[in-house]
Amino acid sequence: MQNRILLVLIAILMLSGCVKRKEIEIQTRDRSVIINAEIADTEEKRERGLMFRKSLGKNDGMLFVFDDERHVTFWMKNTLIPLDIIFISSNGTINEIKENVQPCLAELCELYPSTYPVKYVLEVNANFTRINGISIGDRIRFL
Repeated sequence: MQNRILLVLIAILMLSGCVKRKEIEIQTRDRSVIINAEIADTEEKRERGLMFRKSLGKNDGMLFVFDDERHVTFWMKNTLIPLDIIFISSNGTINEIKENVQPCLAELCELYPSTYPVKYVLEVNANFTRINGISIGDRIRFL
């Protein structure tokens, strides 16, 4: 029952325009990849992340925006889908990628800290980076 209520509330928020989205372009060595990203720019949105989502569109993702560049740590608590986690510096350069990170439904979950300070973290479907040839050093641009 609680899950049904939560899903209805999420649907209402999405339909009401409360969920911010932004198109992001990742420029690889060979091509450009466009991602339609939901923006997590508050502590509450960052804490919730993609928890309890059963799917994510092919070119969809979530962009976590931090107030300043810093070391961050992510985990997959209550995340139901495997993800790639892309760590991005304030100048838009991808400086680290954690690929095919698996869901965690246990009480204790593995932590995924950034090696370098970051301003943004982009979560996309698992294997998205490999399929699209995205690698460290590639750059993002907000459209």
